[in-house]
Amino acid sequence: MTLFPRPLLALLFAVACHAQAAAPIVLNVDASNVAQQIFTIHAAIPATPGEMTLLYPQWIPGNHGPSGPLNQLAGLRLSANGQNLEWRRDPVNMFAFHVTVPAGATTLEARYQFLSPVEANQGRITMTREMLGVQWQAMTLYPAGRPTREIAVQPNLTLPAGWQFGSALEVQSEAATPAGQQVAFKPLDLETLVDSPLFAGRHFKRIDLDPGASFPVHLNLVADSADSLEATPEQIAPHRALMQQAYKLFASRHYRHYDFLLAQSDEFGGIGREHQQSSENGVKPGYFSDWDKTAPVRVLLPHELTHSWNGKFRRPAGQDTPDFNTPLQNSLLWVYEGQTQYWGNVLAARSGLVDPVHMRDLFAAAAARYDVEPGRSWRSMGDTTNDPIINARRPQGWSSWQRDEDYYIEGALVWLDVDTLIRELSRERRSLDDFARAFFGVNDGGTTPLPYTFDDVVAALNKVQPYDWATFLRSRVDGHGPGAPLDGLARAGWKLVYRDTPTAFLKADEERAKSTDLTYSLGMVIDKDGKLGRLLWDGPAFRAGLSGNTTLLAVNGTAYTPKLLKAAITAAKGSREPIKLLLKKGQQFRTVALDYHGGLKYPQLERIPGTKDRLGTILQALK
Repeated sequence: MTLFPRPLLALLFAVACHAQAAAPIVLNVDASNVAQQIFTIHAAIPATPGEMTLLYPQWIPGNHGPSGPLNQLAGLRLSANGQNLEWRRDPVNMFAFHVTVPAGATTLEARYQFLSPVEANQGRITMTREMLGVQWQAMTLYPAGRPTREIAVQPNLTLPAGWQFGSALEVQSEAATPAGQQVAFKPLDLETLVDSPLFAGRHFKRIDLDPGASFPVHLNLVADSADSLEATPEQIAPHRALMQQAYKLFASRHYRHYDFLLAQSDEFGGIGREHQQSSENGVKPGYFSDWDKTAPVRVLLPHELTHSWNGKFRRPAGQDTPDFNTPLQNSLLWVYEGQTQYWGNVLAARSGLVDPVHMRDLFAAAAARYDVEPGRSWRSMGDTTNDPIINARRPQGWSSWQRDEDYYIEGALVWLDVDTLIRELSRERRSLDDFARAFFGVNDGGTTPLPYTFDDVVAALNKVQPYDWATFLRSRVDGHGPGAPLDGLARAGWKLVYRDTPTAFLKADEERAKSTDLTYSLGMVIDKDGKLGRLLWDGPAFRAGLSGNTTLLAVNGTAYTPKLLKAAITAAKGSREPIKLLLKKGQQFRTVALDYHGGLKYPQLERIPGTKDRLGTILQALK
């Protein structure tokens, strides 16, 4: 036996541990079983003898809450050196699995399945016969005790034969085999892998959005049918303009290449999720073929693109966690999501994806929603940043009173307020555009996250335009109204008004949602089957005793149609007679008399005479 001095032993042990740590997890995902919507996974995980804990990701960046789909992990079997091993779930942390690795083993083999929902009530559907989405966190078990940025992974994927895919991942090799399309990606760290999802499909098309650029950008399309992939040059042009306007706004890039993943499907689950070098976007069919009706949907891509700068590269300090099982802190989501909502809207208009006239309609809808929302009287917008943890986007019976993730849209109104105030104070010499370049435009080309705090945001605003920004922001984030934060609209030269017909933009949005929105008259929304929803707390319908899970059958003795109800609302404006509604809830029928005489009301913006049209300036393309 050779004896080594203690220092040398320590050095040899450190080298061995480093070599062990440097070995990648080999993650093999078989996504070829689209008939049963099952992903089959085999992972080879570097290990050392003794107790070991595997974690299934729980807190997923971009989800803002503990949303890891643990219930869809199934069939977990562990082994080492050909020996089956028993695992034990942690009695407190359900996402942790403990196992004892036997002597002499250097690799832990894990075999399991991810069961994509087959119906929408089971969760978001991620696999159909025509397309699939690989979210790597759903496929991954990783060893506890090390930052995910330090865990190397070799990802390999099997797709159905002939399918094509889009992803920010870089391909190492690809081959067609009898088992399907085999793809090996270049090794990378686990954090970047999870931030690099993949869309694949039988019907696929890739569009270059920045031809000849050293930082390539592609729009990767999958759809239920090939005809949904066809886009005209006039439709592609604003998507290309979006990239140029983003570069002019942020004066930087924080990706080597960027991939929009866009699915058009009636079956594949809808989604809008940000990543630093890509984004997941799922909409109903017709994005291109029904172009005149999809303006409300076309704000999605600009929003998710903006997140490459705000939310991914620059992210709140509480969102910069060492792994996927450390809780996220959401207190700055009104910056992360609220300012992104604002820039997404602005970029949609500047690029031509949405006409500025329609964007004004969108701002009108946002202003009206929060101006009548009674929940603001007891719950601040800042507190709604906790909703991804409290509610996780489950349906709510009284959302206007309970509130939900209002930091998105109300947050955008706050940032319009900031933008117009900077313009006013600086006599139009500076704007929030200057903040965007200074705050997000640093470290051009860098991809390492740069966290920020509330004080960092305030300091950056003060460099653009000195002001008491801390008090300004806190009053709007923590305040309760009354009414929505509409100072920004007024300073932009516009005021909120109501008229008896919806704008073309809002009408298209209503048609897309297949609903009848009477929020500002009767205080409720009615779906295509006559079911009541989104009742306004203390609105006319609420005061008449109506609630959800109720179906409208007749209006003034005649079978309900949206046209008939709107006509009744209009007629009641010049009458003292109530509107009589026949309703069914459960097995009970009843007639309710709605004593409402205010007529139809739809929000719009109207110019304030003698003021600067700052909103028009904000929505103009940058030169």
